[in-house]
Amino acid sequence: MTVGVDAKTLTPIVIPRAEHNVTRKEISDNALKVLYRLNGAGYQAYLVGGCVRDIMMGQHPKDFDVATNATPEQIKQQFKNCRLIGRRFRLAHIVFGREVIEVATFRGHHNSAKQNTQDPLGNQTDEGQLTRDNVFGTIDEDAQRRDFTFNAMYYSVADFSVTDFANGRSAIKNRIVELIGDPATRYREDPVRMLRAVRFAAKLDMHISERTGSPIFNLAGLLSNIPAARLFEEYLKLFLSGKALKTFELMDHYDLFTPLFPQLGQVLQNHEDREYQFIRQVLINTDNRINNQQRVTPAFLLAVFLWYPLEEQFQKLLNESGLQPHDAFNIAMSEVLSQQIQRIMIPKRFSTAMREIWQLQQRLPKRFGRRAQQLINHPRFRAAYDFLLLRGEIEGGDALEIAQWWTEYQDASPEVRKKMANSSRHSNNRRRAPRRKRKPSTPDA
Repeated sequence: MTVGVDAKTLTPIVIPRAEHNVTRKEISDNALKVLYRLNGAGYQAYLVGGCVRDIMMGQHPKDFDVATNATPEQIKQQFKNCRLIGRRFRLAHIVFGREVIEVATFRGHHNSAKQNTQDPLGNQTDEGQLTRDNVFGTIDEDAQRRDFTFNAMYYSVADFSVTDFANGRSAIKNRIVELIGDPATRYREDPVRMLRAVRFAAKLDMHISERTGSPIFNLAGLLSNIPAARLFEEYLKLFLSGKALKTFELMDHYDLFTPLFPQLGQVLQNHEDREYQFIRQVLINTDNRINNQQRVTPAFLLAVFLWYPLEEQFQKLLNESGLQPHDAFNIAMSEVLSQQIQRIMIPKRFSTAMREIWQLQQRLPKRFGRRAQQLINHPRFRAAYDFLLLRGEIEGGDALEIAQWWTEYQDASPEVRKKMANSSRHSNNRRRAPRRKRKPSTPDA
């Protein structure tokens, strides 16, 4: 078992400029402006967290976070382009066009839970979750409040040193995701840390230490306490960063997927089932697209996750309610989405796209006559076609046959398209069972 990292006894190690690879060439000019101005105004200011970690790992960070002893209001006084955000966690955003430099005041320690319920700056629930975290402190306290050891490294432009409070450089070398402090306590403070542990392990090609990973199995249910809007932001980070498959496998291992998608509880039981294989294949394709700089929409992946729960609900309504298929399908869509947004809030622009992708799965088989050309001109056709193609790969049968037809149709000339559509009409008619002629009724004698 990995030896724990006691938050109360962190021993900072100052790494001089000559002994680390963090250089100003890898740091955003705007982040440097923020650091220099805060230092010039007499405040401590450090580059901290993921940007320092990534540079230490030889990567090129896109986001830069600053930690300082200046309060949010003092930060705002230094920058006209500053806006203060957040209630639970007060932050300053320094806006430089499209780039935003996030500046956080050093966090301090909270008092007891009872005291904090009356403290407007720092509150905790009975389960230990921090509902407000605006208790300010020193850099040492801030390091103790950081989540993972490799995120407690602070870079200074005053002397170009890196202060490593929790032996984060060793964690990077050994590729270990390790929490600072007691894992169960830290997860209760913020259950999203369980998702972050998995995300970092997948993104950085690391493994989660036993002491950091073991409590997750018993505490995964705490994610139900997290606001649905915040979980949508986490969903984006988890599955749209180019490591979706590895992330999914780790979430499945630690039982973290079902708290986010409760309707998929049964889907993950058997890895050989088509439902699991469908999700897995789509995640492989998503990673390939992202890593090849191709566009990916959050709606497509959400539509995949919820497709089989939708099919199940659709069949249930058909069997039990006597509704027409079109009505049953629309009701099923609304019910599945309604259940999901209780856990992950899906913005309307994405839920609308999901509905269109799903609806086209019902319409794509009806491709005869003018319908084929009308469907191919639908703004969501390409996404729906890709969706159908993946279904065909996993399900075979009709889904595969229809997907192959649309593949040929897209590459065909106008004349060939017309013939294919007419042929599809005849094929569709041949599939229909002939109607039995009713004998005229005989009047009673």
